[in-house]
Amino acid sequence: MISNNRHDNHGFTLIELMVVIIILGILATYIGARIMGTPEEAKQVKAKVDIAALETALKMYKLDNGVYPSTEQGLQALVETPETGTVPTKWREGGYLEKSKVPRDPWGNDFVYLSPGLNGDFDIISYGADGVPGGEGQNKDINNWEIE
Repeated sequence: MISNNRHDNHGFTLIELMVVIIILGILATYIGARIMGTPEEAKQVKAKVDIAALETALKMYKLDNGVYPSTEQGLQALVETPETGTVPTKWREGGYLEKSKVPRDPWGNDFVYLSPGLNGDFDIISYGADGVPGGEGQNKDINNWEIE
């Protein structure tokens, strides 16, 4: 006996597909507006992350050499053995930063480094979008002593 079972394999209807496409479009618009509406906030967060990474590298430098690089030696001491000031005797081969170069802030400016700092052993500052001290909003300075 041959059974002739037929399974009706219906796919999605055109209306169901349209509803899904409309829902995805609404979600994409909402999420896209949220993400694209805050690029300056994202840059500020990136600056804070970069400053935290520089702080960690500076602490490793001090563990190896007993002192932080001077203001004159700057953050470049994390990627190249300093030749001025207190020359480190145990400088780590390959440096203290992963990419072997000092990052710039998200606006393309150099981070300001002071050692000894006015607010601790060292200060690391990004002057924000305008690149000058002070400011509000996107021009606000980002300082290592204010990062939690």
